[in-house]
Amino acid sequence: MKAAYVTTKFQDLGLNPALLKALASEGYETPTPIQAKAIPTLLTGRDLLGIAQTGTGKTAAFALPILHRLAADKKPPVRRTCRVLVLSPTRELASQIADSFRTYGRHLGVTVAVVFGGVKYGPQERALAPGVDVLVATPGRLLDHMAQKVLDVSATEVFVLDEADQMLDLGFVKPIRQVASRLSKQRQNLFFSATMPSDIAKLAGELLNDPVRVEVTPQATTVEKISQQVLFVEQVRKRALLSEMFADPKFNRTLVFTRTKHGADKVAAYLEAGGIEAAAIHGNKSQSQRERALQAFKDGRVRALVATDIAARGIDVDGVTHVVNFDLPYVPEAYVHRIGRTARAGASGTAISLVADDERNLLKDIEKVTRQRIPVWDRRNDKALGALDAAILAANPGRKASTPERTGGENGGGRNKPRRDRTHHAQAPRAKYDPLAVERGGEEPKKSGAPKRRRFPGAAPKRFGEKAPVVGGRDARRGS
Repeated sequence: MKAAYVTTKFQDLGLNPALLKALASEGYETPTPIQAKAIPTLLTGRDLLGIAQTGTGKTAAFALPILHRLAADKKPPVRRTCRVLVLSPTRELASQIADSFRTYGRHLGVTVAVVFGGVKYGPQERALAPGVDVLVATPGRLLDHMAQKVLDVSATEVFVLDEADQMLDLGFVKPIRQVASRLSKQRQNLFFSATMPSDIAKLAGELLNDPVRVEVTPQATTVEKISQQVLFVEQVRKRALLSEMFADPKFNRTLVFTRTKHGADKVAAYLEAGGIEAAAIHGNKSQSQRERALQAFKDGRVRALVATDIAARGIDVDGVTHVVNFDLPYVPEAYVHRIGRTARAGASGTAISLVADDERNLLKDIEKVTRQRIPVWDRRNDKALGALDAAILAANPGRKASTPERTGGENGGGRNKPRRDRTHHAQAPRAKYDPLAVERGGEEPKKSGAPKRRRFPGAAPKRFGEKAPVVGGRDARRGS
C-alpha cells in the first residue's frame, strides 16, 4: 500500500500546537515531501517503510509524529526503560537525531537521552536510570547497557530504524535482530533507508507489520539538485588537483571522502600545508576530536572536512557547497549517501569524483546503481585546473596533455585498459570485522586482500631465464 498525501503547511497535518510553535520558531512552515507523506500515516499508528535520501527531512518526518503521540498520552517512563527507541548507525547521526527531538519537543517536557560508544558509561547509565521518553542509540553501546541490566526495552512503544542500508554496510544486522527480539510485540515500527537492496527488504519484512510504503525518490537515485561530475586523474596527482580546486572561492565548505583513515589524514595534512584550512574525521579520532572538527566545519573555520564513510555518516551540516570523492567507495550505494551531504534543505550543490584508472569499474557500478551516466568535467574549460596541467607539462615536457575521455584514461588512448578487478567488491566494508568494535571506537573494516610478497633486502626481481640472486647464502625467493 502506498501513501499519497498532499499538503502545503505543517498546520494541515494536525500536529500538536506545541510542535507547531517549535517549528515556527525554527522558521519551518512547509513540510518536505517525505514529511508530508509520512506524518499523516504515522499519526494513525501504522508501521511505515520510508525510502528517502539523506537531506530530505527524514528526521522530522518521524520525530514530529512520535512527539505528538507522547504529548497525547503523557505518562512518566518506568525506571530504566524508554518509550521510544531510535537506532542509528553512527555517533554523529545519533547526536543529531537526539538534538532534533529536543528542538521540536522543547515545549512538551519530554526527556531525551542518547547513548553511543567512544565515551564513558557512567553518565549514560545515570541518564537512563530514571527512564526516558526518547532514547537514541547506536547498536553496540545499546546492547552493552542491556547486557548490564541498565536498560530494559521490553515496554518500548515505538521503534525506529534509521539509515537501514548503512546499518547493513556496517554489519549491524545481527545486533538489530538481537535488539528487536527483546522489544514488545505491540509496538509501532518505522523503517527508513535511502536504498532498498534485497537484504534490507528482507529485514524490513521481518520487523514491519503491514507497513505503508512511502517513497519520495526512485530507488537508489541521487538528488536532482546535485551537479555531478567525474574527473579522470592519475592517482599520484589527486592531492595536487584537489588543492588546486580550492583556488576557486566557491569551494568554501567542502566534504572530501577517502576510503581509509590514513588516507584522510594524509589528504588533510596536504591541504593544510598548502594553506587550506582542513581537518580529518575518522574512526581513530576520539569522540571529542571528531566533535571539535565537525564544529569547526560548521562554524566555517575549516574549509575542507576530510572523512571516511563510517565517520561521515550522520554529518548534517547546512551549506555544504561541494562533495569531493577523493576515492570512489567500494559499495556503490555509499556514493548516494556521500553526495547527499550537499544540496540539503532545497539548496543546490556539486559532487566531483576523482577517478583513477583502477577505479573505473567502481564508477561503472555506481552508474548502474544510480541509473545514470555521470558527466565528465572538461578540465580544459577550467582555468585553475588548466593552470595545474600547464605546470605539470612544464615539469614533464614528454607528458601528453590531459583529456576528459571516459574510455581511454587521462592520456586519451585506449591502451592499458585495466582488467575488471572483482576483488574490490569482495573487500567492501562488509568484509570480516567486528562491527560493534568499530562503533565502540575501534578499527574500521580493513581490506582482506592477499598479503604483500616479501622481498629480501637488496634482491633484484627475478627475470625469466635468470637465476634468483643469492644474498647471504639464501635463495632470495624464500626470504630470510
